[in-house]
Amino acid sequence: MEILTKDLEQKEIYKMMISCIVPRPIAWVSTVSKDGIYNLAPFSYFSGISSEPPLISISVGKKDKYIKKDTLKNIEDTGEFVVNLVNKDLVEKMNITALPFDEEVDEFEKAGLTPTKSKVVKAPTVLESPVNIECKKYQIIQIGKMGLILGEIVSFNIDDKYINERGHLDAKKLKIVGRLGSNDYCYVDENNTFSLPKIKMDKL
Repeated sequence: MEILTKDLEQKEIYKMMISCIVPRPIAWVSTVSKDGIYNLAPFSYFSGISSEPPLISISVGKKDKYIKKDTLKNIEDTGEFVVNLVNKDLVEKMNITALPFDEEVDEFEKAGLTPTKSKVVKAPTVLESPVNIECKKYQIIQIGKMGLILGEIVSFNIDDKYINERGHLDAKKLKIVGRLGSNDYCYVDENNTFSLPKIKMDKL
C-alpha cells in the first residue's frame, strides 16, 4: 500500500505518524505558571537531540486554533520545566493529566500526585516518578501550529533502586512506558528486551 500525504487530511496524517513512529517515549512535563499554579501533562513527540549541550525536544500543540496549551505558555513565561518519566505503575495517573483541564486546575491534585521541590528549577517534580529531568528553556521554535520546545537539561534526579551495578539507569527494572498508536502503550521489562553485541569491522 502506498499512501501519499498530499491525499490525506491533517488528522489522517497525524494518525498515520503516531502508528508508524513507535514506540515513542513520554515526556510527562511539569511546569508552574507565573501565578504559581502547577501544571502536569504528557507529550509523546519527545526526543533527546544533543548531549553537548544536553538538549531535549518536545512538540506541543494548541488547545484550539487560538489558545496555547498551558505547558507551552508556562515555559514561555518562566523558562523552566521538568520531564518526569512514566513507568507501568503511573500510567493511569498519567492518563488523567492528559485531560484538557482549565488553566486554573492543578493536575497534580486531580491525579492524586505529589508535587515536590526540584533541585535547580522552580517547576515542581512528580515525587512518584522514578526519574525527573530538570530543564531550562533553550529555545522555542514555532513550526506550523506546533511549538517545538528545546530544553537544556540541568539535573537528572533518579531513584537509586533503578541504578544498576555499572551506575546506569536500568530500564528493565524501571518498566518504562512508551506510546504506540491510538490508545495503545507498551512497556519495557526483562521479558521483552534483548542485547545485540556490536559487530566488529574486522569480522565482516
